[in-house]
Amino acid sequence: MADDTTKVDLTTCDLEPIHIIGRIQSFGWLVSFSSDWIINHASVNCAELFGLSAQEMIGRSAIEFLSPSAMHDVRSRLQVLGGSGAVERVFEVDLLADGRLFDLAVHASGRSFVVEIEPHEGGRRRDFVSYVRPMIDRMRQADSIEKLCASAARHLRGLTGFDRVMVYRFENDGAGEVIAESLNGMVDSFKGLHFPASDIPAQARRLYTRNMLRIISDVDDPTVPVIPATGPNGDPLDLSMSGLRAVSPIHIEYLRNMGIKASMSVSIVRRGKLWGLMACHHYSPLRLSYSVRTASELFGEFFSYILDQKESDAALQLRGESMRLHDEIMGRVASGGSLLDAFGDFSESIGRVIGFDGAVGWVDGQFMSHGVTPNKEQFVELARFLNTAGASTVWASDNIAAIFPPAQAWADKAAGLLALPVSRSPRDYIVLFRKEQLREVHWAGNPEKAIELGPNGARLTPRKSFELWKEERRGQSLPWTEDESAAAESLRITLLEVVLRLADAANIQREQASQQQDMLIAELNHRVRNILNLIRGLVSQSKDGASTIDEFAEIVGSRIHALARAHDQVTEKDWTPSSLYDLVRTEAAAYASESADRVVIDGPDALVAPTAFTTIALVVHELMTNSCKYGALSNNTGRVVVTLSRGDDDGVEFDWREEGGPAVKKPTRRGFGSTIIERTIPHELGGSASVVFPEQGLQALFLVPGEHIASFETPGADPRQGQIEVPEGDALTSGLSQGIALIVEDNVIIAMEAEDLLRAAGFTDCRVAGSVAAAFDVLETGQVTFAMLDVNLGKETSEPVAKKLRLAGIPFIFASGYGERATQGAEFAGVPVVTKPYGERDVRSAIARARAAT
Repeated sequence: MADDTTKVDLTTCDLEPIHIIGRIQSFGWLVSFSSDWIINHASVNCAELFGLSAQEMIGRSAIEFLSPSAMHDVRSRLQVLGGSGAVERVFEVDLLADGRLFDLAVHASGRSFVVEIEPHEGGRRRDFVSYVRPMIDRMRQADSIEKLCASAARHLRGLTGFDRVMVYRFENDGAGEVIAESLNGMVDSFKGLHFPASDIPAQARRLYTRNMLRIISDVDDPTVPVIPATGPNGDPLDLSMSGLRAVSPIHIEYLRNMGIKASMSVSIVRRGKLWGLMACHHYSPLRLSYSVRTASELFGEFFSYILDQKESDAALQLRGESMRLHDEIMGRVASGGSLLDAFGDFSESIGRVIGFDGAVGWVDGQFMSHGVTPNKEQFVELARFLNTAGASTVWASDNIAAIFPPAQAWADKAAGLLALPVSRSPRDYIVLFRKEQLREVHWAGNPEKAIELGPNGARLTPRKSFELWKEERRGQSLPWTEDESAAAESLRITLLEVVLRLADAANIQREQASQQQDMLIAELNHRVRNILNLIRGLVSQSKDGASTIDEFAEIVGSRIHALARAHDQVTEKDWTPSSLYDLVRTEAAAYASESADRVVIDGPDALVAPTAFTTIALVVHELMTNSCKYGALSNNTGRVVVTLSRGDDDGVEFDWREEGGPAVKKPTRRGFGSTIIERTIPHELGGSASVVFPEQGLQALFLVPGEHIASFETPGADPRQGQIEVPEGDALTSGLSQGIALIVEDNVIIAMEAEDLLRAAGFTDCRVAGSVAAAFDVLETGQVTFAMLDVNLGKETSEPVAKKLRLAGIPFIFASGYGERATQGAEFAGVPVVTKPYGERDVRSAIARARAAT
């Protein structure tokens, strides 16, 4: 598997430079020219081609030797050379104007131009390059890297005729493994064998990266030197890009030791780095024409592109899994759950992206584990080591005991680890562990052989033994791949944000009780500051449209409730995209309940990303309230038609049209509501808004870009169908208002607002209790006919009160900042819940549902 190098470090080589640098294979000729076309170097065997010795050619003009047409072809190819690493080829050139045809390769070498010459293959002409495309098309059908490499080996052997073609992949330490091969059936298989890094030294790998193809037609073929050995400045001619350059005697001896008579290698370069080789062996001399070699090199380049695409696709799929894991984590936290409280489930989610045998969470000195891991005492010692090893990025090892000796005490549990720091001070970690993976590595000979004296000295003697040599590797886990490390880094950033936010939310929750669940969700909402600023703007801007304090409170309250309903709609679905149909229906039910059936929605339903949903909700709210006050819904005949359609960029077109209402005139004054309708979507979402005022009714068209739209779906049934009708006036509290309405709420301001809402619904006697004990005292009167219970009462919950009401058959409802999640237990699953901030419509609807359930 070894090869030579263009410029060998002479401090480690006993050979003369001319033996490595200035020799070419004897079946071709080489000439180099300066920019004025004076010959600088020529191969020794040029006499048979040009009729002069190499020494006699030096210093003479190329025009003396090359035909005018050949000079034209060479000059043209030099004109299009892509750079120092490019080689241009010309086929069937009448080089000497004597009828003999040759194939040429032209490349730049320093200040010289090198022309390599070979006799053109006579007989039946075949365009081997045209074979490459169908071969590539077939390889594209491979659905894995292994199948792709096997297909490449088979096709290259079919193209070239070698006895064995191997795909050889380099490992991180420079060693390599044969991962695929194609054989003629008469030779031994090398698949699965490993070759030590010394077989292909670093300088040879650098040459492979520059020169894609190297060939040896016959290991016994004599080679000839290039004259002179050095140029005028004393430097040898750089033949890195030469196809005829002979290999070193070291490599020839290596091949002879393997019994190989001819070989070829095609480099596999992925993004500028040498990924591996397609190594070809033949057990008799084999000469390939220039056209076949050109096709092989082209095949290798296309294979490298496909390989890069396959590996990139795999990495992209892993990144997709990482993004889904990110969304799952954010969804779990948004729903009020803690990653650390359910560490087992959280670890299993990570396992779908990064394989491991055990996981440890170490946050604020709290130890959590899942699977097979070291115990807490052992991990504390490891955490101190990680504080010095893994600073602020992912840190991994597949042999931790070699770096951290105390790990030998728990080697039976873990041999490798991947650490994800999730804080800066103090050091907190999520650490994934892998068990020892006992592996038997098959080497082509002992990779740790002693140096042997040979004909070329002690330092460059190639191996003579290629017999199977087995190595048992202990203390190591499966290595962590680059893609896994990248996925872990992405996960680390997510966890860092989540853990920090969870810690902050936990501190606040201990101080402010029930309201802190909303704060936790808001903290995880990346738009929280924008929303708070928006509310502030609503309060400031709404004053111009109100003539009284009550009207001002109604305007501000309705806009804030619109935002709250939109936020609830998002969080109820674990921060996943939400329905535009549901948004329009919700607003219609809230502000046009008597005429909601006159709000018609058509077209496909669009699911909007959480970050954009509240923005659109505020616009829909302004449209709906404006229609109820002044537009089509302000009378008994008008209606609103909302049409959704899919735009060219996969965005959504939202068309709002009013008809049948009072005659419309364009407003003479621009209010804050108009500003929200016309400017919010363009400013916040990068979309567009158009509002016109024809006499028959307002028309508005909004375009929301595709980046905010998750998908389009068939619209679901209207959830209003089958809803309980809310009675008006005394009918709502009939039979209940004669007794006491109990309000259990620890916040006095909220309790006063709840009392006002219940009195407006028809209750005349409302009693407020701020604790469970106070609520029991009211229940002892025996006169309670209805109750409204806040779920969280600071240091206690209202669950005991709810149980007592349930036993007594008294209808009640819950009020909570947690939304519907407040009563997920089966015992109170059917109890209506109003979500803070709530309004009169919410409370009246909950009372009606509570009555229907009892």
